[in-house]
Amino acid sequence: MGNQVSRGRGSMKQQEQLKAMEQYAKRVLDSDASGHDWSHIERVVNTTKTIAEGEGANLFICEAAALLHDVIDDKIVQDPADALKELKKFLTAIEVTPEEIEAIESIITRMSFKNHQENQELSLEGRVVQDADRLDAIGAIGIARVMCYSGSTGRPIHRPNMKPRKQMTAEEYRNGESTAIMHFYEKLLKLKELMNTDYGKKLAKGRHEFLEMYLEQFYAEWEGKR
Repeated sequence: MGNQVSRGRGSMKQQEQLKAMEQYAKRVLDSDASGHDWSHIERVVNTTKTIAEGEGANLFICEAAALLHDVIDDKIVQDPADALKELKKFLTAIEVTPEEIEAIESIITRMSFKNHQENQELSLEGRVVQDADRLDAIGAIGIARVMCYSGSTGRPIHRPNMKPRKQMTAEEYRNGESTAIMHFYEKLLKLKELMNTDYGKKLAKGRHEFLEMYLEQFYAEWEGKR
């Protein structure tokens, strides 16, 4: 689709603010090689808008959070707290209201999978953006992103004797020993049941089935049977 996300309705000022957020996100993420690059943001934004319209959510807050959800991620930036301060300063400078900044911050600091065991409460807008982000983590694109991220972090593809980790803390999930294939069991295969919206659940079903087919083929090839 090129380098632009498609725009929904909104005031001229909001459209200008979203354009500035788009440029901000590009500066932070455009050189990423872990699967959290600008293309990921484009996909999440457009899925977010589709879900938001169906759910009657605030389109401005949804799109803003979708654009910015990875710019404070600890996989991307060295100091998430400093990154959040910089982001809030930027949003204030482009005249996003304090209430809107609070709504955006609440979403992007709570929506990640590593926080889901802490039962983080999300607004309707947060649930919309979370579904869009999780949909991009499953299916064919999700598999490509797992392999991309694993390569960028030095994580091996597969170790046959390794078992999925359970009851992990956020720190253990992020930094403990794992493999690309274990990530299917520790995250990807769980996402279908964690979808918030009807649209998210509908798309997740087919993408989840693709993950299962991929794993079946992967194991057969690994053992030299196909």
